[in-house]
Amino acid sequence: MSLMDPLANALNHVSNCESVGKNVAYLKPASKLIGRVLNVMQDQGYIGNFEYIEDGKAGVYKVDLIGQINKCGAVKPRFAVKNHDFEKFEKRYLPAKGFGLLIVSTPKGLMTHDEARNAGVGGRLISYIY
Repeated sequence: MSLMDPLANALNHVSNCESVGKNVAYLKPASKLIGRVLNVMQDQGYIGNFEYIEDGKAGVYKVDLIGQINKCGAVKPRFAVKNHDFEKFEKRYLPAKGFGLLIVSTPKGLMTHDEARNAGVGGRLISYIY
């Protein structure tokens, strides 16, 4: 059986580990996209430190959980969003306005929907977290 979406699998694992009260989550296989999403989550204060561990295969991310995540997941399909359409997807994926964030892939890199709105760029929705 093959893994269809490594990002969705990783975020689901983080959400499950957070809900049962674990302090550490091990995400495998590791990828650049997962690392960049974890970097945005760390910058926003949802997770602690994370590190890449080489295991001779695809690698593993060790993520320190700090108890700040209620729910996180991947957005499928990856919707294209214009700068002025973020509010529609906030209503769809986040529980309340101003609570949580959408992670967007833009031409300027991965960033939150608030940063993308302030920069005046659109992109593709990657994940949500609150």
